[in-house]
Amino acid sequence: MADTLNLNNSRFAEEVERLSGTPVRACFQCHKCSTGCPIGPDMDLLSSQIMRLIQLGEEAEVLGSRGIWLCASCEACTTRCPMGIDIAAVMDTLRMMAIERKVAIPDAHGEKFNRSFLGSVRRHGRVFEVGMMTAYKLRTCDFFADVDKVPQMLAKRKLSLLPNRSGAGKEVRQVFRRAEEEEKKR
Repeated sequence: MADTLNLNNSRFAEEVERLSGTPVRACFQCHKCSTGCPIGPDMDLLSSQIMRLIQLGEEAEVLGSRGIWLCASCEACTTRCPMGIDIAAVMDTLRMMAIERKVAIPDAHGEKFNRSFLGSVRRHGRVFEVGMMTAYKLRTCDFFADVDKVPQMLAKRKLSLLPNRSGAGKEVRQVFRRAEEEEKKR
């Protein structure tokens, strides 16, 4: 039985490493990724816990976690990792695996945020925060949460009322088209 357990642990970790291109099993649980995470307080599993669960082969628990959907891909975790593990890429990979395996998402807000974010990047070549948050609020019908922060962010010029288009918008749209073509092949 122990051999089967070790084999399953190894398979899940190997798959995550192959798909993300980063050495998940190199994590030695220093927790620097979790302490630097701005979303950490809202996660059910911190990034360090997710990394450990991957090492243990706990696929169902990892892919069913709210934490993988709440990750903002800000890369604070990746920057802080002393082992050079691209934890943000691991989180992206886990989201793709969860979608591919049709894992029930515990909280659809994360998925709705992800769709709003990707839609904004697709349209503008980079994220347009006001447009992304408008789409997110429409998807969740949670119109008034955090609305009190908008005036402060506008005053500090952290938000722009108009999108700032990327010079690489055409290339970004091509990436999305290729991804859709790959999805159709599955």
